[in-house]
Amino acid sequence: MAERAKRRRLKSSGNGDSISTGQSDTLSQDHNWVTNDDKRKWKGFCEIESEPAFFNAMLKDFGVQGVKVQEIISLDEDMLATLPQPVYGLIFLFKWREEDSNKQEQSCPKEVWFANQTVNNACASVALLNIVNNISGLEIGEALQQFKDFTADFTPALRGDAIGNFEHVKDIHNSFARKMDILNADLQLKNDATYRKKGKRSVANEDEAGFHFIAFVPIEGTVWKLDGLERQPQRLDKEYSSPESWTTLAAPEIQSRMAEYEEDQIEFAVLSLVKDPLLNLSSDLAAIFKSVSATVSRLDDISPSWMDELSTSPEHETLKKGLAARPAAEDELDRVSIEQASIFNETQEALQTRDTANLIAELQRLFECQSRLLWSIKDERDANRVEEERAASRRNDEGQLAKGLIEVIGRMGKMEMFLEKQPC
Repeated sequence: MAERAKRRRLKSSGNGDSISTGQSDTLSQDHNWVTNDDKRKWKGFCEIESEPAFFNAMLKDFGVQGVKVQEIISLDEDMLATLPQPVYGLIFLFKWREEDSNKQEQSCPKEVWFANQTVNNACASVALLNIVNNISGLEIGEALQQFKDFTADFTPALRGDAIGNFEHVKDIHNSFARKMDILNADLQLKNDATYRKKGKRSVANEDEAGFHFIAFVPIEGTVWKLDGLERQPQRLDKEYSSPESWTTLAAPEIQSRMAEYEEDQIEFAVLSLVKDPLLNLSSDLAAIFKSVSATVSRLDDISPSWMDELSTSPEHETLKKGLAARPAAEDELDRVSIEQASIFNETQEALQTRDTANLIAELQRLFECQSRLLWSIKDERDANRVEEERAASRRNDEGQLAKGLIEVIGRMGKMEMFLEKQPC
């Protein structure tokens, strides 16, 4: 199950080490934060919020390349159409209720990699693995690839048990654990064991329990619901006509689940696992770089002094700025990506003529596209840095650390002096 505190309302249409101080051991014990060594030794799984930054950090550390998790704020077709393509999977966080088991397959098809969730609080990792292990050609890293190959012939239940014992995944998952997460999880396990011994069912507060991540994935033309708490995967009996359209088939299933709840229980989250937007942006930039090179070469062949001839024309400054931005564009690319890029069709047509005016107009168009792409790449990199900082802050539990340091300063009798030195 997943932590309740970080869910959002949805419209229905690297591991950090704990900070080292001279009193680090005492602080760790007295102020309820947990060291990386504590996390590695712990046998359970912590709850994880529906925060894209955390999922992206996990995927990166798993070894998965070329993907990104993004939040979806609406399930209407226009919004889904804006998602970066391809969309590899959807992750839905909701308050779990058991569905009719007759909707499930009798057994897991060979083309579907599906694992049960057999360990408490592991649903975030299970949902991610149930998506990435079904993406053909995706680079998932050596550790996950070996795990996927090893579990290829396992039943969903055995795969779930294997995830629970897979230290690579568990350590990365638990890098987000806080002291209170561990205490709460251990207490729940203890309570469950006590109730089982008495032959009773646990009476955990329903408002604080039961939130769960599941996955929706397109596999060989069919949309599948992969819920680790169900014994087998569920085929949605909906075949999609194109890779871009499958999300519109999954959306009604999610919306119908939302509609089952009372109006005051509309706390859900939907995340998408998509191709990393930087890959498409870089690919487009490589095509522009190659198209510009070909256009400039063609102009040089026709009239070596073409740029000087434009010195008094309105186009001169635009072209000058575009040429000056070429090094920045090249810095974003590697030689192989430029060599493999294709020249745009519009550029190809312009290159077939000796019309310098037409070639210059095409060059202006390319430079305008180049400028927009460089800004988009900068924005995407800035957003990634913010996410990385957010994940690192959570892993280091900086809020609890600050609280502990303040308490230490208070015990040392230095709080008054500390406050006096702060600016107004």
